[in-house]
Amino acid sequence: MEFKQLRTYDEVLKDLKTKRRSKHLLMGNGFSMAYDKNIFSYNALYDFIEKLKDPVLSKLFEAINTKNFEQIMRQLDNFIEIAIALGGNDKLVKQLQAANELLQKSLIDAVSSLHPEHVFEMPEEKSKSCFNFLSAYLDNGEKVFSTNYDLLLYWVLMRNESKTANDGFGMELLNPGYHKTGDDPEYDDLYWGKYKDEQSVFHVHGTLPIFDTGTEIEKEVYKNRKYLLTNIKERMDKKDYPIFVTAGDGEEKLKHIYHNRYLTFCYENLCKITGSLITFGFGFGEYDEHIIDAINKAAKRGAQSGEKLFSVYIGVYSEGGLEHIKSIEHKFLCKVNVYNAGTANIWS
Repeated sequence: MEFKQLRTYDEVLKDLKTKRRSKHLLMGNGFSMAYDKNIFSYNALYDFIEKLKDPVLSKLFEAINTKNFEQIMRQLDNFIEIAIALGGNDKLVKQLQAANELLQKSLIDAVSSLHPEHVFEMPEEKSKSCFNFLSAYLDNGEKVFSTNYDLLLYWVLMRNESKTANDGFGMELLNPGYHKTGDDPEYDDLYWGKYKDEQSVFHVHGTLPIFDTGTEIEKEVYKNRKYLLTNIKERMDKKDYPIFVTAGDGEEKLKHIYHNRYLTFCYENLCKITGSLITFGFGFGEYDEHIIDAINKAAKRGAQSGEKLFSVYIGVYSEGGLEHIKSIEHKFLCKVNVYNAGTANIWS
């Protein structure tokens, strides 16, 4: 099948409705790039970090010669392993480890700095269009998974006051007897866990407003009359960084995921979905093996029947994207379908 013959997004939805099959959504960086590729592309992040003129990072980019952060991080991991295995001096190993940490923190800084400042910078029509797209899942009790770090998904759901989106976070009332004393109600911070059994939105690789305090998973909110992104940046200025999976290959990403209970919960929910999975803006590159493995777990490793994931519908934008999916189709243990992602019209 050629790219021009692919089904549209609406045809995919119609097909699944006819089959009476539940559907879930997995979104990758293409979701954010469809909003504004000048902000959320690898090139934009690379250009931001390059402008920092950090001597270590400059040498790193020059030596590895790529704008793919995952590839750079993976190669750094390899360099560190080789240096240790060959008895490299401690100074070199520490320099490589420091460069790796610096790159990860710089990536987070880049995402937050390039990001639109507040929710109302997003045009109303784009916000509403995206909300309608997401509601086709959330309003039917289906799940939305994202591997993006930015605030776009959070903004859309918040601005449109979604009644069905649940990210598992909640507040506890600190003074339950406030109505008897005439005081205003007081709440603690927004912590994850209270509503996790009803959770329908999952940030598999973390996201800007979610932090691990060591004892709690906390979500940053609008407070002190400051924009959400301002509060996030203030925490980052104090070296308090959001939960981000910035490791190199799929194995390293999975290790990072399983070292955090929130990420583990999100990933394991992806491993348990049933029906069909629709992906948008997710390329299934060489560093995404952990996501393919989650899909295969949901498919019960190819079991012929039972409650399981039966199929995945992967959105592509070009003939090259289609050929790539054909080349990795054998890795999936469920039926693979491909559709034209350009017909989804999420933001318009």
